[in-house]
Amino acid sequence: MKVRTPLSRGWTLRLNTDRGTPEGAPPGLAGTTVPAQVPGCVHTDLMAAGLLADPYLDRNESEAAWVGRADWAYATDLPRRDNTFERAELVFDGLDTVAAVHAAGSLLGRTRNMHRSYRFDVTDLLEAGPAPLEVVFTSAYTEAETVRAALGTRPNSYPEPFNYIRKMACSFGWDWGPTLVTAGVWREARIEQWSTARLAEVRPRVTVDGDGSGFVEITVDLDRTTTGRDRPLRLAAAVGDVSSEVAVAPGEDTVTLAVRVPDAALWWPRGYGDQPLYGCTVVLTGEDDGRVLDAWERRIGFRTIEVDTSADAHGSAFTLVVNGTPIFARGVNWIPDDVFPTRVTDDRYRTRLTQAAEAGVDLVRVWGGGIYEDRAFYDVCDELGLMVWQDFLFACAAYPEEQPLRSEIEAEARENVARLMPHPSLILWNGNNENLWGFADWDWEQALAGDSWGEGYYLGLLPRVVAQTDPTRPYWAGSPWSGSWDHEPNDPDHGTAHSWEVWNRRDHSDYLTTVPRFVAEFGWQAPPTLATLERALSERPLNADSPGMLHHQKAEDGNGKLNRGLDPHFATPADFDTWHYLTQLNQARAVAAGVEHWRSHWPRCAGTVLWQLNDCWPVTSWAAIDGDARLKPLYFEMRRLYADRLLTIQERDGDLVIAGCNQGPAPWSTSVTVRRVDADGTVLASAEVALKAMERSVALERLPDSVTQFGDTRREFLVADADADADADADADADAGPDAGPEAGPGTGGLRAVHFACADREFAYADASYDVRIAEEGENGAVVTVTATGLVRDLLLQADRLDAGARTDRGRVTLLPGESTSWQVTGWSQPDADAARAALFCVNSGAGRE
Repeated sequence: MKVRTPLSRGWTLRLNTDRGTPEGAPPGLAGTTVPAQVPGCVHTDLMAAGLLADPYLDRNESEAAWVGRADWAYATDLPRRDNTFERAELVFDGLDTVAAVHAAGSLLGRTRNMHRSYRFDVTDLLEAGPAPLEVVFTSAYTEAETVRAALGTRPNSYPEPFNYIRKMACSFGWDWGPTLVTAGVWREARIEQWSTARLAEVRPRVTVDGDGSGFVEITVDLDRTTTGRDRPLRLAAAVGDVSSEVAVAPGEDTVTLAVRVPDAALWWPRGYGDQPLYGCTVVLTGEDDGRVLDAWERRIGFRTIEVDTSADAHGSAFTLVVNGTPIFARGVNWIPDDVFPTRVTDDRYRTRLTQAAEAGVDLVRVWGGGIYEDRAFYDVCDELGLMVWQDFLFACAAYPEEQPLRSEIEAEARENVARLMPHPSLILWNGNNENLWGFADWDWEQALAGDSWGEGYYLGLLPRVVAQTDPTRPYWAGSPWSGSWDHEPNDPDHGTAHSWEVWNRRDHSDYLTTVPRFVAEFGWQAPPTLATLERALSERPLNADSPGMLHHQKAEDGNGKLNRGLDPHFATPADFDTWHYLTQLNQARAVAAGVEHWRSHWPRCAGTVLWQLNDCWPVTSWAAIDGDARLKPLYFEMRRLYADRLLTIQERDGDLVIAGCNQGPAPWSTSVTVRRVDADGTVLASAEVALKAMERSVALERLPDSVTQFGDTRREFLVADADADADADADADADAGPDAGPEAGPGTGGLRAVHFACADREFAYADASYDVRIAEEGENGAVVTVTATGLVRDLLLQADRLDAGARTDRGRVTLLPGESTSWQVTGWSQPDADAARAALFCVNSGAGRE
């Protein structure tokens, strides 16, 4: 049987000075050899050797720029081959990016694509014994600039030349990421030895028949040795406990066999059912002797997926339909979890994706400026029921369609479609991020002057690859995309839309002016947690516009937009702590404004995909989880917004209504208590509103005039409370838990919605008053309980201010006089009531008021 020997030890790294030494390189580095990790990259190896300061700290990123301009050489020794095998091959699952591979003094080949694997025959080279291996990397800048010079300049949203090379685009910086252009052996390297034949590629097409049977059509490509071409072979496939075999004639290289699984258990997105996975194996044997030559194994799942794009009175839909069930997608955008992807371990994938699932997420969009993630990412999504929307890797630029890029892009697409198609979580192939939109609306067409820009990829090559290789999944040409050139690509009434006028130019209240069919990107910035800032920045005191803070703010005029976003709502912050709290609060409120509005319009709006779940380094950004993996207030807000049951006060035709958004599997009948309350906590009017939302639906009920007729909007506001669990299957809301959301009522399982008719800066808040109690739990935790003695608006406990390692279980909450709420804090070694009080912030503690 084929033997795999990983090449993970004995590697060294040196600066290759054949083309000179780049400006900024430390003196004396030429000729220095340091240990190297494979998989790994140059930056992490140099840091480990003490030759490069951590570029995530302070402004060290600027001092590391030379690394991406340099050429590098990795070296190790290949083992002697085992002569009992007919062939020995050197395999790289990923080389980043432009490399020449030499073994025993011979050039094996050259590479120019980070997103492909490579295989070289080294049978003869390893005949006599161990042989030296050297992989020489040319700077990605050198390659990209050479291609640009040959093909001509194309429009680009950023100044770096990432659209001329098949490499992780955000290596070149983004409006949330540093410019750290990597090189290295970034995925596994190994020697494979085999005889007769091997499985070159296995492509399982998984469908569900009308009678409930699962059907797996498995296409297998074989690679044979010279002697193996004349041998008959046998392929056996098994799915669960059902198997099938087929004879393979001499010389036959592509074979298809099928397995039918009666009464197949269906894979569902989380919240809609279970995620049964079936082991799928393919075994290649010799026909004459039955000896196993090679084997392949994955897990698959049975489900159907389609996109409903039917026309209606509002335009044309974009609704994901899984197993015949329309889904309101509760999504997040995923960027690489580290600028150095080799640092993202299997455990880190599981942690981050579990955090997403625990926040109510059921869809993760893998954004087109990153990478096709490791198998471990998709395995976890399979298990957790997280639908994966997979972008092909094109983002925010015009991409030339000429050589050498075109053939690389086709090979990359075919390999990755085949690699990822076993995963049931993968539900959509998407052609690009914002490039069709860019051509139509960002003045690209005139600048291109007839040059190619990528349309042939998105509307020709890529849908053809998907149709040929993986026709069981839908393909969508881009995000945003309206479905055809009949409409603007970012037309909210058709297909997918990105909502970036809000944040870039408009207040988040403008979310309420449109109802897109599917919001594939939207978001609002905020700084990371204080502990993350204090680790990343040495400057003291911290200021919003200090040099280090501004260096870790990559968005164009990012701080200006943060401050302009505060202006309609809050007075100018008096100090950094207030600014930090208000910007984080405004991020949570902005996202809430959008999601509550759009969810209340289901099924017209069929999904929201928040930009973004995660960060790749410590930075001010749109993320819910910051670059040190700490949860921002937005994370807890997302948990409320994406819970199966959401209570919100909305406007319809000039009237205020209570909306009960129920994405759960059971009807939700509850009585909503609605109160109009004065700033001092006095209840001015009250009403009970019966609300019944059927499963996977939204119920709207007009609020009575008695509670909506404000006397003074600067003193009065509405509070609506309901029981999330009324008429509910207990399991259906297990993910929400007690006091699930920032606006949750003080009782277990309660949902709360609040409505203020004027800005906080105009509201006549009394100073916040509350009592704080601490109850220690175990050796490293406590419960912080706050009891309000007056109105407390958007009270937030920032756990990292208690201890850099502390975590809490919830975000902001609004309390009326006499109400209490508690935060469970872990990782807090010395609980203290005064420290807890200092870590509590709310709007009417003075923050953001005139």
